[in-house]
Amino acid sequence: MPYVTVGQENSATIDIYYEDLGAGQPIVLIHGFPLNSHSWEKQVLMLLNAGYRVITYDRRGFGASSQPSLGYDYDTFAADLNTLMTKLDLHNAVLVGFSMGTGEVTRYLGNYGSKRVQKAVLMAPVPPFLLKTADNPEGVDQSVFDGIMKAIVKDRPAYFSEFFREFFNVDVLLGERISNYAIQACWNVAAGASAKGTLDCVPSWLTDFRDDLPRIGIPTLIIHGDADRILPLGSTAARLPKLIKNSQLEIIPGGPHAINWTHADQVNPMLLDFLQQK
Repeated sequence: MPYVTVGQENSATIDIYYEDLGAGQPIVLIHGFPLNSHSWEKQVLMLLNAGYRVITYDRRGFGASSQPSLGYDYDTFAADLNTLMTKLDLHNAVLVGFSMGTGEVTRYLGNYGSKRVQKAVLMAPVPPFLLKTADNPEGVDQSVFDGIMKAIVKDRPAYFSEFFREFFNVDVLLGERISNYAIQACWNVAAGASAKGTLDCVPSWLTDFRDDLPRIGIPTLIIHGDADRILPLGSTAARLPKLIKNSQLEIIPGGPHAINWTHADQVNPMLLDFLQQK
């Protein structure tokens, strides 16, 4: 199993697990909370069949990567991504983030630029800034995030059960676009994640990306479901076209948060078309 070392905590290295498949232009897929890189399976198969090199990795604290007690902030997440990009010596790459992974894409481009990157995709994005403040009235109240942290501390497995109901809009899409088996598989991955990392990720969602976004000069595709209950469209993706110069927004009607799974039949053609644009 391939790993790249990104740090050290006491006697142990902090290692990021990755997979590097296929040949062609490199596409780097960055997963969402609280899952791992295998949550991209519907995109990985499509991209490999289309002739791309597909790189996926597990965020620190999740999947097969190390579970340290530190580093759950976007500067560190972006540094982890930069270490992987440098180790693999990627050029002309496309960064594709889903949900929490869109923060890595945004902060990476803000901190490290686009020397290695040709295009970006933000799917169900966190940016620009989730927290409601005086200068960000479109954001979400702090009390919502306080409640999430309280629920994680009280009973993390129970929190995940409720989270995935809203993640997939189970009351609407169960049996049509999502199965109980897929939900259980996601729960299993989430339950195996770092308890400390799970908790510490919540404050990271409140990162202010508004200074990073104007630095993104490469073509950027934004995809969001208009029925997203986790990251509401109006607080996130709908605001981005004005903040990212060379961007386009595609909205999935009836799409929940997990559009890369439930609506892969619509997301994948959008993604492939964007990749093939000159």
